[in-house]
Amino acid sequence: MKEFKDKVAVITGAASGIGHGLAKRCAQEGMKVVLADIDEEALIVAEQEMKAAGASVLAVVTDVSKASDVEALAQKTLDTFKAVHLLCNNAGVAAGTSVWESTLADWQWVIGVNLWGVIHGVQVFVPIMLKQGTECHIVNTASMAGLISIPFGGIYRVTKCGIITLSETLYHELAQREANVKVSVLCPGNVINTRFLDCERNRPSELQNAPAEEKSLEYGAPTEPINPELMDIMSPREVADFVFSALGEERFYIFPNPGPFRRMVQIRMEDIAQERNPTAFNAEAWGM
Repeated sequence: MKEFKDKVAVITGAASGIGHGLAKRCAQEGMKVVLADIDEEALIVAEQEMKAAGASVLAVVTDVSKASDVEALAQKTLDTFKAVHLLCNNAGVAAGTSVWESTLADWQWVIGVNLWGVIHGVQVFVPIMLKQGTECHIVNTASMAGLISIPFGGIYRVTKCGIITLSETLYHELAQREANVKVSVLCPGNVINTRFLDCERNRPSELQNAPAEEKSLEYGAPTEPINPELMDIMSPREVADFVFSALGEERFYIFPNPGPFRRMVQIRMEDIAQERNPTAFNAEAWGM
């Protein structure tokens, strides 16, 4: 996708973080932008900010874990802008402790937003894009975490791994049909200036843990933390710029700041290829 002016972009999780960075870059390119987010207050602020800057914007409160909300998002997009050309399935959350100590509510919430959110986006928007017959692109936000396996963060990693393989499969299926719809999977390493660590603010009441179920992480952080000098930290806007560069090249894998995770992915792939047990996570073994 090389031409963006007057095209229509739909971005979930658009009120903050990477989503907001993508939205602002879309507006800079002259696109009409649909902001979708469950955080209504933050969504209103983002909409007002972008309209004040002269952007053509539609804000839609959306819970991506609900198919009906995503269907409504698509309909409001078509009613307002008549088409959709770029879809960024970006909304994401994280919760839980160890795999077995995480509650069912933790699993249901994170899978609902991260994985079902992308599934709903694909199910609803791909048929619209195929029917249009115009040049379109889908960007699914996963994470480098979806390509590695280390202690803790298991629910999050399961969903991001799922997004990656879903995106790869979708890529092959669209290519087989010679569709004019392209796909990319965005796998950030570490990004600053987001409210991701504060995502509990948007957790539905019915999926919140009872006080007795809240657990502290006895081993929540590695005993040998990753050297921050290796992290290659980027802002959401820098990630958005990287994404648009990848769109112009129709690049599938988008790794804006892999940092030490690239080496971690390589070790995991070698473990699999050689059928050896997973390499224990420590600074020496993982090259950090």
